[in-house]
Amino acid sequence: MRPRGVGGDDADHPAALVGFVYHLAHATDWAVARRVGHYPWSTRGRSLAEEGFLHASEAHQVEGTAQRFYRDDPEPLVLLTIDEQRLAAHGIPLRREALDPRDPNSPRYPHVYAGSGLPVDVVVDVRPARFDDEGRFVVGR
Repeated sequence: MRPRGVGGDDADHPAALVGFVYHLAHATDWAVARRVGHYPWSTRGRSLAEEGFLHASEAHQVEGTAQRFYRDDPEPLVLLTIDEQRLAAHGIPLRREALDPRDPNSPRYPHVYAGSGLPVDVVVDVRPARFDDEGRFVVGR
C-alpha cells in the first residue's frame, strides 16, 4: 500500500497536488531527529552538510527513488511527507532542479536547502516503508 498521492493510489488526494514533497529516511535517523528537533541528513549515508541540500521526491517519483537508492538497504525506512508551506514559513528554500542541467528534458527533483537541519515540524506525515518479498516498494499506514 502506498500513501495517498504517492505512486498512483488515490491520485486525487491533496497529497498528490502541489504542496508536499517526500523524503525516504532511516527510521532510526528520524527517531533521533524527533528528539533533537531537526533532521540533518540529505540522503542515504550523506549529511546535509556534505550534500548541501536534502534530496526529496514528488509523489510520482517516490517509488523510483526507493528502487534506485534504497532497495539493498537493510535499515528500516520511513517516508516523510514535507509541507512546502511550512518550509516557506521557516524561510527554507525548495528548488526543483534538473538531474542534468544541460538536458532540457532532464527530470526535475525537489531539493530542500535546509542548512544544517530540517526542522521536524515541517514533516506532516511519517509512514513505515519497506520492500516486500517480491521486491515491490510498500508504504504502510
